[in-house]
Amino acid sequence: MDLDAYVAEHGGEWRRLGQLCDRRRLDAAEVDELVALYQRATTQLSVLRSRSPDPALLAELSQVVLRARARLTDRPGFSWAAVRRFVLVGFPAAVWRAAPWWCAVATGFTLLTFTLIGFVADNPDTAAAFIGDDEAAQLVDSGFAGYYTEFSAPTFAFHLWTHNAWLAAKCLAAGVLIVPVGYLLWQNVVNIGVVGGVMVSYGRADVFFGLITPHGLLELTGVFVAAGVGLRTGWAWIAPPGQLTRGQAVARAGRDAVVVAVGLVGLFAVSAVIEAFVTPAPLPAMVRIAVGASAWLGFLGYVLLLGARARGHPTDQGAAGDVDLEVAR
Repeated sequence: MDLDAYVAEHGGEWRRLGQLCDRRRLDAAEVDELVALYQRATTQLSVLRSRSPDPALLAELSQVVLRARARLTDRPGFSWAAVRRFVLVGFPAAVWRAAPWWCAVATGFTLLTFTLIGFVADNPDTAAAFIGDDEAAQLVDSGFAGYYTEFSAPTFAFHLWTHNAWLAAKCLAAGVLIVPVGYLLWQNVVNIGVVGGVMVSYGRADVFFGLITPHGLLELTGVFVAAGVGLRTGWAWIAPPGQLTRGQAVARAGRDAVVVAVGLVGLFAVSAVIEAFVTPAPLPAMVRIAVGASAWLGFLGYVLLLGARARGHPTDQGAAGDVDLEVAR
């Protein structure tokens, strides 16, 4: 094998491969060229290893091949543009598309909860059947209000954040089975309905609604969104759109669910801070409720206005719930 002739024939390709590896961004044609040159260089390196004793040449070409491989297989680094696109387009668009589902969940949950509160309040014996007379009295005297001050605010906030995020994750993951989501929601209906009914029956409705409303508006909305998106995934399996297979429909809805799951982490962080620091604060109830209502209305305005606008976004794959992938940067 004439080593000099072989290097003269292919050296230009190796240099070009190295140049492509050094570029920060590549267009589609350059990516195709990078792939082709990488494939040829790996073959040529194999030939040299079997026929050439020149260690310097082998080391130089090996380095170029490794750089090309790393460029083709490495994941994109952190990008503020991707974060901005997620916050302004991806997440609100995914929530917007599931709006009929989570609005229906919110309506049904609210009706069932207030119905149960009214039933328990009008039938005091029901409360005793659920939690017992002594426990009901203790709940009214100090248990309900004391729940919000039992732990230090930072510890309480972290506990609430992880608990609510886990509940939302279960709703999203179990949505394809439909029934588990209904069970999780029913547990919350019973919990709030019974406690609220007991407080109302003992004449402490002001305490109950004054403490649960500031954080409950935002927190429960996050749960409703998670449940609605989860149920939407399940319905995609049951009745996929005509132009999609069942697997494609579930995959599309599932990608939306992943986007929503990430976004709800931030929502539950805000609701946890409100519940830990604002709900038990020594402020008039209307002030605390105003803080919670402002955060709730801000979230609704954010997802509905930006979500509606994102439907026709021309540059974002994330508007369809997909992850924006870049092959080369």
